[in-house]
Amino acid sequence: MGRRPEPLIHPLGDASLARACVALGEAAAKIARPDLAEQPTPLFNFLSAAFSLSPYLLDTCRSDPTVLAAIDLPLGAQLDALIVDVRQAWREGDGNASEAQLMTRLRRAKRHFAFLAALADLDGLWPAETTTGLLSRFAEAAVASVMDHLLRAANDSGDMTLAEPDRPSLGSGVVVLGMGKLGAGELNYSSDIDVVVFFNPDCAAIPDPDRSLAFFPRMMRRFVRILQERTGDGYVFRTDLRLRPDPGSTALAVPVEAALVYYESRGQNWERAAYIKAKPIAGDIAAGEAFIREMTPFIFRKYLDYAAIADIHAIKRQIHAHKGFGLVAVNGHNVKLGRGGIREIEFFVQTQQLIAGGRMPQLRQRRTIDALDALREARWIDEPTSSELKKAYWFLRDVEHRIQMVRDEQTHVLPEGDDELLGIAFMLGFDSVAAFAEVLLKTLKVVEKRYARLFEREETLSSETGNLVFTGEDDDPSTLETLSRLGFERPSDISRVIRTWHYGRYRATQSTKARQRLTALMPALLKAFGESRRADEALLRFDRFLSGLPAGIQLFSLLTNNTNLLRLVVEIMSAAPRMAEILAARPHILDGMLDPALLTELPTRDYLSRRLEAFMSGATLYEERLDRLRIFAAEQRFLIGIRLMTGAISGFAAGHAFTTLATLTIGDALEAAETEMEAAHGRVAGQRVAVLAMGKLGSAELTAGSDVDVIVLYDCADPLSVSDGDKPLDVTRYFARLTQRLVAALSAPTAEGVLYEVDMRLRPSGNAGPLATRLAAFEKYQKQEAWTWEHMALSRSHPLCGDASLMQDAAAVIDEVLSRERDQKCLAFDVADMRARIGREKPAKSLWDLKLVDGGLIDIEFLAQYSRLSAGGQKDARSDEETLMSTDGTLEQYGELVMSFEDVSICRNALRLYTDLSQLTRACLPSGFEPAEAPSALIERVCRIADQPDISMVEALLKDTGQAVRSIFLKTLST
Repeated sequence: MGRRPEPLIHPLGDASLARACVALGEAAAKIARPDLAEQPTPLFNFLSAAFSLSPYLLDTCRSDPTVLAAIDLPLGAQLDALIVDVRQAWREGDGNASEAQLMTRLRRAKRHFAFLAALADLDGLWPAETTTGLLSRFAEAAVASVMDHLLRAANDSGDMTLAEPDRPSLGSGVVVLGMGKLGAGELNYSSDIDVVVFFNPDCAAIPDPDRSLAFFPRMMRRFVRILQERTGDGYVFRTDLRLRPDPGSTALAVPVEAALVYYESRGQNWERAAYIKAKPIAGDIAAGEAFIREMTPFIFRKYLDYAAIADIHAIKRQIHAHKGFGLVAVNGHNVKLGRGGIREIEFFVQTQQLIAGGRMPQLRQRRTIDALDALREARWIDEPTSSELKKAYWFLRDVEHRIQMVRDEQTHVLPEGDDELLGIAFMLGFDSVAAFAEVLLKTLKVVEKRYARLFEREETLSSETGNLVFTGEDDDPSTLETLSRLGFERPSDISRVIRTWHYGRYRATQSTKARQRLTALMPALLKAFGESRRADEALLRFDRFLSGLPAGIQLFSLLTNNTNLLRLVVEIMSAAPRMAEILAARPHILDGMLDPALLTELPTRDYLSRRLEAFMSGATLYEERLDRLRIFAAEQRFLIGIRLMTGAISGFAAGHAFTTLATLTIGDALEAAETEMEAAHGRVAGQRVAVLAMGKLGSAELTAGSDVDVIVLYDCADPLSVSDGDKPLDVTRYFARLTQRLVAALSAPTAEGVLYEVDMRLRPSGNAGPLATRLAAFEKYQKQEAWTWEHMALSRSHPLCGDASLMQDAAAVIDEVLSRERDQKCLAFDVADMRARIGREKPAKSLWDLKLVDGGLIDIEFLAQYSRLSAGGQKDARSDEETLMSTDGTLEQYGELVMSFEDVSICRNALRLYTDLSQLTRACLPSGFEPAEAPSALIERVCRIADQPDISMVEALLKDTGQAVRSIFLKTLST
């Protein structure tokens, strides 16, 4: 060791020393102690050197010269007396001091205590072990005094009923635990204090358990303010409550039972490590000790716990990511968190305690030094290791104290500049930076070597991608760099979200196994999300998805072992917000995504029919059948959407698939409704019921979110008869009631949602007409009363399901109506007038309103319907019914009757483009597509469909296409 510096060789120069001498003289004069200003006494030399090295001590002396009053008395006795005074600071006579009085007393006592403790430490009156013990005792006394004040105030206000108001904490049911260095009695000079507070709502001192849930968190806000608010007298301690259970979602004070349940079910290894040092320091000490006993099985496992090593290492690795932390250095080195620092010694000890503390109770020591001794005595480590780490620990604690004494800052970083570093060296008794650096580097390397033997060969949470550490409360800076490199724009937000998963706040991540599998999946998961566009938004959608999952083990295992599924999930989250929300609401859909033929086998009628039959097998109850239909339809709509999103099927194929799915499920719902009607009201003689598909359902062009337009037709032997059940109904009411049952079966919300929204406005006479229409009435209306627009709608209709003979008869009626000869000029005028009316009443919202925009889908559909009605009696020779009734099939079959081949081709190509775009965007988005708001991954797919390099070129293509179609529309209907 070097010698203590003489004042005249102080590194800050004569000016700094002169200021210190002047300040010391002025302070001595104010307290009538001229002896302290005499030069060159050893005491004067020491104080002036200390003040010149520590601006904090100098400022304290200037602001409150009384701190020098008893400088020559035994400092240990003075510090003990201050601790006693602080413990009783809450009292005022026989009652409670005011909050202002308490705050003033605590702050003045802290200022005196910190000043004297620093001088004793600098003068070498006692070792760092004594200093940390005194600082911890003072903090405990301050915390206990504040709690007694708050509890007594609660008693005086009637919020609590204390057994002994003069001893407020006794039996209060309030547990205050000192954590970290406070709990271990190892507090550093400018440390903040880590505290957790629990309360027992059922304690006799708490008259209203329900009210306590709001009362105690309010009390803790006052607790923190009393301790850390800066006033003219300074502050007492910065107070940190973040070591409580799940601090991001819990109140500042937590019920005891809720805390125990949390630690039992969701507690993590880093929390186990934190509780090794936990100590009841205030409040109901007996209740606090009982809580610690309850926590012992959580902290110290019965069996050797090597699995904890990786997690503890992960915590340690979080502190290595700042500049220089990966090196053993002097200038700018962090003596707490850096390589070879204090934290490595603490983690060395805590890891061994977590591994073996369950079987070796003697290892359950709060203080780091005591634990090193216990590990040596248990032969868990050898004597040289214990001795070296103990020596290093106290040396580094001395360095830490000197760093903090300079300006009373909670820092552990040595100065970057040599001048300031020399000041630290002088405070430690070295006469040069070189002498200090030699000892420091030797110490750091010893610690690093011992620590490395424990951890460097262990499996870590880093990957070839980079650090991915989400343990503890704070961001791992290196992990933030990794997230940025992976493609995330808000890495801190993403890190916070992922820590939420590891906290077990979601049901999917509450089990230990689920979190372990999630950890294993994390590199691949983040890499996949990072490669997507707008990775942050995509991962946040995945977060919403996770929040709704009932369990996560199966999902994480599936994603780990199935890269195709992981890719699909990432695509959904990045490109399809609507599908992401569906997946979050219906996670069982994932099972359907595991089908290896998902992207290769088309969802044909046979494909869907087989799966529906298997899914409905065994469902006999009406409500069960309806729920199963909803589940099946939702899953299959989703899977069709995946095929669309990935480009496995075209927009036309998707429309056929959505329509086939609706046909099958509506048919099943009709059967269920008829069965229920028969059970309640019997049957009508000769009854036949069928559903007629209209609109996009009729033309096989449904989208993911389409409602269904239907007309219910019926026939019977005698329209004046009644049904034959126990509760007979006349024919009109019977079929109206059956229709109501069908509509309810399709659109009534159940626990599984809605099957389809149903629109029946296209039935004869619209909403003014009966719900169900007799075939004869339907035929009469269509032949004698229907307007041109109704025949246009009829041109895209077809019988959907129900009685086969009635479906055949209805088809014959439709064919006969459509085959009538029409006045071409009147027909053209009516079609053009109808389009003009729609344009006035429902103008397009933007270029992307592909249905209503000029030259959009309605124009093409109207051209197809016009061509079909113009054809009159011409028959289609083709047998592909679905192609015929689709808009594209109608244009192919009849378009050239009213347009040229080139115009038909233009319209069909435009229809294909519009259909591909609208099918994709409606499957992926909950509302209309607008490029400024759409996910970039979806925009990329839109560009791919349109075969254009960017979205501006797609818009240019849409404008050109719309103008061409509009021109054809106007030309064709102006004849």
